[in-house]
Amino acid sequence: MVSVTAVPHRCSILIIEDEPDLQDVLRVALETDGYEVAVVDNGRDALKHLRSTPSTCLIILDLFLPVLNGQRFRAAQLRDRSLAWIPVIVMSGGVEAGREARELGARLFVRKPVDLDEFREVVRSVGCLRARQRPEERESRQV
Repeated sequence: MVSVTAVPHRCSILIIEDEPDLQDVLRVALETDGYEVAVVDNGRDALKHLRSTPSTCLIILDLFLPVLNGQRFRAAQLRDRSLAWIPVIVMSGGVEAGREARELGARLFVRKPVDLDEFREVVRSVGCLRARQRPEERESRQV
């Protein structure tokens, strides 16, 4: 009998942020914590990435973005049944950003400028839905 060892899931995070320095800091912090990380700088590219990369487990979303802003991205994400389940953490320095994050159904909110320790804790607290699924649930979703 051949035994198949399951490869542990490695959570993949999409950062949607248009500020290059912040993109780099967040990417390095999350990769150091063991996550796979992709970065895009607007909502339109984020939707393209998500539709071509089904392994994404969490989205970090800035609200003020070029091309397709955070609010419009989130509305499009929620309309797409294949993407709506992916949890979102909103990150913004806007005055009403906390309220907007709640209205958008974000899991959590991080205020800019970002405190890196707080950011990492917020990401850990949301966790990975795919990693928590029972093996038979993962197999049924992949079919």
